[in-house]
Amino acid sequence: MKSAEECREALQKLAGRLSELSPDDRDNYFGNRSISVTIPDLGVTYATTLGSGDDPVREVAPGEPPADIRLTANSDEVVSLAESPTNIARAWMAGRVKIEASVRDLFRLRKLL
Repeated sequence: MKSAEECREALQKLAGRLSELSPDDRDNYFGNRSISVTIPDLGVTYATTLGSGDDPVREVAPGEPPADIRLTANSDEVVSLAESPTNIARAWMAGRVKIEASVRDLFRLRKLL
């Protein structure tokens, strides 16, 4: 089991991949879409906004509205996805990752993962 800090850093690494896109492309592709990752084995949910590519990953406060894109995965899977994001489809098919998002947001998510 990974620590909450390792998971936060892994998520920041994933979100940081957006900095490789130009600011206009980031804004056109993601706008101000939010993403959250719930990590049940740690009892924590992290969130960030995707449009800028450099928003910090932060812990979600109780009662905060849900993110546009919501992932659920255990801590080991979250860190694994940051190291090898191309495995998201396999993890989803195996039931290790749950994704709640609109079809359009799923296509957006491919750019990040």
